[in-house]
Amino acid sequence: MPQKTDRLVTVFGGSGFIGRYLAQALFARGQRVRIAGREPRRAFFLKPLASVGQVQFAAADITDPTQAARAVQGSDAVINLVGILKGRFEAVHHHGAANVARAAAAAGVPVLVHVSAIGADPEAPSRYARTKGEGEQAVRSAFPAATIVRPSIAFGMEDHFVNRFASMARLLPVVPVIRGQWRLQPAHAADVARAIALAALDPRSHGGKTYELGGPQVLTMRELVGWIGERTGRGSKPILDIPDPIARLMAKLGGWLPGAPITWDQWLMLQKDNVVSESAAGFEAFGIAPSPLAAVAEGWLTAYRRSGRFAAKSPY
Repeated sequence: MPQKTDRLVTVFGGSGFIGRYLAQALFARGQRVRIAGREPRRAFFLKPLASVGQVQFAAADITDPTQAARAVQGSDAVINLVGILKGRFEAVHHHGAANVARAAAAAGVPVLVHVSAIGADPEAPSRYARTKGEGEQAVRSAFPAATIVRPSIAFGMEDHFVNRFASMARLLPVVPVIRGQWRLQPAHAADVARAIALAALDPRSHGGKTYELGGPQVLTMRELVGWIGERTGRGSKPILDIPDPIARLMAKLGGWLPGAPITWDQWLMLQKDNVVSESAAGFEAFGIAPSPLAAVAEGWLTAYRRSGRFAAKSPY
């Protein structure tokens, strides 16, 4: 059992994909954790993972300054994980991030970790990347000692990325790929969470710094889809590269439709690789050796094989 502390870490967006791993990382280190979100009940699944009295919940929408301020009261550290892939980018990524940073500063909270994304840039053409960059600027302005963490695309059992392509490989006769040459550096969600937790618990080492977290492999989208096919026993299915002009037209004309394969903003994001900058500090600053996809995927990709866990193991 980890030794409990009196420290309280408030996590905005703790019910999400990375949030569940972060909460467990903080629990393991004896921290009390307050999960703040618009719908607290979505995080109730974390209760059995914590010791008695180790987790609490607060209703808070970061786009409302008053709610953000109320949620950070009494905190020893604040972590903002909130992010969206479509919708009110400016309200959430920019103004919401600013609200959390200002609230933490006004409440005298000594530690703030803001989770952004690789590619965040206030001059970026995509609204996602642009508002992420604007959010970073707002956080730095309100809370100069904040730690900014920029993960690449995170993978894990509950992700909506690797699982999406595994499902396509299972259901479709061919697997379509948009921007097959696009490069990414996927990082295990548990590794990302550990780094965020360490940043929050060791502000002397990490305060005021910016980190980019990418896994040990750089893959093209086509390579990743092919690898997923091999791992799920669907490697014989052909991969269909969607030509850029057609994919661009799909995003431009139909990206606004519910369930569209790609939005216009996502198309703009795919024009720039999602990899760690050569000069950026990353996992090594936290003493973490990031896990490759192959080391952990076996635990959940078996569900996509024809015979499940009883199927023959892939040699790859």
